Parts: sequence; structure tokens; C-alpha cells
Amino acid sequence: MKKASLILSVDLGTTGNRAMAFSQEGFCRASSYAEFTQIFPHPGWVEHDPELLWKTALKVIQEVVQKVGADSIYAIGITNQRETTLIWNKHTGKPVYNAIVWQCRRTSALCKQLKPYAPIIKQKTGLFLDPYFSATKIQWILDTLPQARLQAEKGDLLFGTVDTWILWKLTGGKVHATDPSNASRTMLYNIHTLSYDPELLNIFHIPAHMLPEVRPTFGPFGMTDKAVLHSEIPIMGVIGDQQAAFFAQGGWEEGVVKNTYGTGLFVVASTGDLVPESGKLVNTIAWQQNKKVTYAVEGSIFIGGAAIQWLRDGLGIIQHASETEPLAKTLKDNEGVYFVPALTGLGAPYWVPEARGILTGLTRGTGKAHIVRAALESMAYQTRDVIEEIQAMGVSIDQLKVDGGACKNHFLMQFQADLLAIPVEKPKMEETTAFGAAGVAGIASEFWTYASFSKCRKRDSLFTPSMIESERNRLYSGWKEAVQKCL
Repeated sequence: MKKASLILSVDLGTTGNRAMAFSQEGFCRASSYAEFTQIFPHPGWVEHDPELLWKTALKVIQEVVQKVGADSIYAIGITNQRETTLIWNKHTGKPVYNAIVWQCRRTSALCKQLKPYAPIIKQKTGLFLDPYFSATKIQWILDTLPQARLQAEKGDLLFGTVDTWILWKLTGGKVHATDPSNASRTMLYNIHTLSYDPELLNIFHIPAHMLPEVRPTFGPFGMTDKAVLHSEIPIMGVIGDQQAAFFAQGGWEEGVVKNTYGTGLFVVASTGDLVPESGKLVNTIAWQQNKKVTYAVEGSIFIGGAAIQWLRDGLGIIQHASETEPLAKTLKDNEGVYFVPALTGLGAPYWVPEARGILTGLTRGTGKAHIVRAALESMAYQTRDVIEEIQAMGVSIDQLKVDGGACKNHFLMQFQADLLAIPVEKPKMEETTAFGAAGVAGIASEFWTYASFSKCRKRDSLFTPSMIESERNRLYSGWKEAVQKCL
């Protein structure tokens, strides 16, 4: 019998599922990835097939277990795309509808109707009344599908985000649970009382018995079912994807802020045991260990790396993202050209869904390089907008930890450090979300201590600010002017 020496992390993403086995030194010993189909029934609607989510999750888990052997796995951690909504029959295990994805905007009209409740929703949940979050998606399914509301009221239906669905399947239907990092994104969970709020359930007409039990992020969450994985392995952690990436970056240490440069940008800062008060950012729960809850603020920026995809697929001015760095470097600065990428409205800290993107400062001398550089710089400017909001709340920031695809662009990372006047650190481990889930499960199962997990974090590069203050202020005020034009 091999000694259990690995943590298995299951990363349930928006476009695919991944499993990775990490050693005590933090090295990945085996991994597997499977994409699944995105379903777009109408403009602005996004769905996933729940059975395909489960099949691909099981496939990648089984492949990694096969590579390393089930007896080498000490515990499992799960991380997931948040807010995505599934409802299934608890007797048959059959979903009543496709999973409605976090990006889906189908409940915009419902959110408009519920606008009078927006202040109370923000006060109790820390969230803005928005189609992003799960509550209006649940209401839509119950109101739209014949018999769904009746079945829900009879106690036949269960709701879950993707973590809950996969956990339910992995445990053979024995565990219907989630953690506060995910529950706090449903728009039904009161982050002050740490429970589902009866008034909110009433507003959205959702029966309480559909909802998963909320357990601390740091497990236990039951055992894998023998019929499913042929072995019983403890599931010791469940955490939402942005919180997992933040944990992997050492988010429990003071002064740490992380930004994920993906399709959008997600800036997260811990506020410790204080519930943050911010009118412009989302207040959320980072994680819970035993009875101790750690709170965070999060700035969700809608368009980050998607601006580069648009240059490639929409405008056709680049063939590949890797061309952007050398192109940007052909200019000494932006020469007054700014791009405000409000291609799907503006997110944090503006929250103007009607805003549309603009390019400003164009002259006869403006070329491809200016537009590319402006698109890259827009990620850094939007990040500073959110960081300033976090600093205004009294959170001190010593360093920005970064992850996500656009971090490979060293021009962008250096410009980010210059614009913020704080160092930017990129880690060696690119799969920070999976690594964070492993960390949570590993600490919960005493595979790691906080100190030994910290030692696994290796720096790839550090970008230190070198721009003079007057230049930084000049560039940033040009950005603020461009945003005003956009608004």
C-alpha cells in the first residue's frame, strides 16, 4: 500500500474541468483537462449541460487517479466557477434544466422589477442586484418550467452551484452542501448572520429546503462513493474560484491583493474579520475555517483579456496575443491614445451596464501599435480604478499578486507596477485556482500547515515600479478623462 502523499484538486471552470495531483512540496505530479460545450440559446443567454459537467469532471478525476493510484491521494479539494445555477430532482438525480451560467443575462428584466430591493440586498449579501448571481436564475427556472415550482415546494428539487452538484454526484447523493465562499454569491446568504436570509428567500420566492447546507470551506465534505471512484477518499475543501486563486497567492497574509487577468479581471483583497462596506465593490466571504470567517472585497472588471481577443477576432489587427508585447514596445508611450473597453458595459467600480467602448486621442499618426498598446494599458488602468477604491476603504496594499493568461505579457506587468507604484509579483504556479483548492483541502486535512503551504509558493518574476510620479499621474488623468467621455 502506497503512503497517501498527494492532494487531488478538482477545478470546475467555465469552459472546462481540470484535475491536478499536488505533492507536499507543491509540485504537480499528474493532471488532466477536458473542455465542455458552451450553449447559447438566445443572445446574452449562456448554459451548460449538467450531465456533461459531471462526465468531464469524473473523466479528469479518474484519469489523474489512474496515473497516481487512489491510495496515494490523501484528500480532495474542489474549486468552481461561481454563481452558475443547477436544479435537479433529489430522487432521480436528473437536472430539470440546463445549468444557467454566471455570464447569462436572461434575468435582466427581473432584476429591473426587483430594483426597490437593491439596497437591502446589498446590505445583507454585499452583492449588487444583478443577473450574475444565482437567486434570479433559480427564480427563473422555478417560474418558467412547468411543475418546477410545485415540485420545489413539495421538497423534490435541490439547488446547487457547480461545486454542490459535483459534490452530490461524487458522494453518491449523500452530501448536499456548499461553503460560504460560494453561498455568499447566491444573493440569498446573509454575510452578517452567516445563514440564508428568510426575507431574501421571500423576495425571490425560493423554498429554503432546496438550498444546500453551508459547511466551513476547510472540510470535511464527506467521502467519495465507492461505486463512483472505486475508493473512499475524503473531500476536505470547497472554495469558489476567485477565492481559491486568492488563497494560493497567500491571501491570508496582510497587505496581499490579487488580480486575475483572464477574460475579465478579478481583484480581491481581504478585510479580515471585518465585513467591508463599499458602495462600488462586491463584499464577499473569502473562506471560513472552523468558526472563523475571513471577508474580502472584490472588483469584477468585465473586459480584461477579452479586449485582446477582440483585437484578434473582431478587428483582425493581430493574429496571436503574443504579438501584443513587441508591438506595444515599438512606442515610447501611448501618445494620448486610450481605449475604454466597455464592450459589455463597465463593471467595478463604475457599474454602468449601458456604457459602450471608445477609442480616444486618435490622429493621422495613430497606427496598429497604438491601439494594441491602449488595449493592454486599459487592463492596468481598470485595475488601478479598483485598487484606489480598496485603498479608500483603509486597506493597505504592499504588493499586487497576479495570475491568469495576460500575466505572460511582461510589458503589461511592468506598466501595472509603474501605474500603481507598488511591486507586482507573478508566481511560478500558473494554475493558481487549482493550487488554492489543494491548499484549503491540504490544510484542513493537516497535510500542510499554513507555513509549509507558503513554502510551496515560488515566485516567477517581480516587477518593481520605475516610473516618475508626475508621469504616472499624467497618464492616469488621461484615462479618467477617457472614461468620462465613455460615460
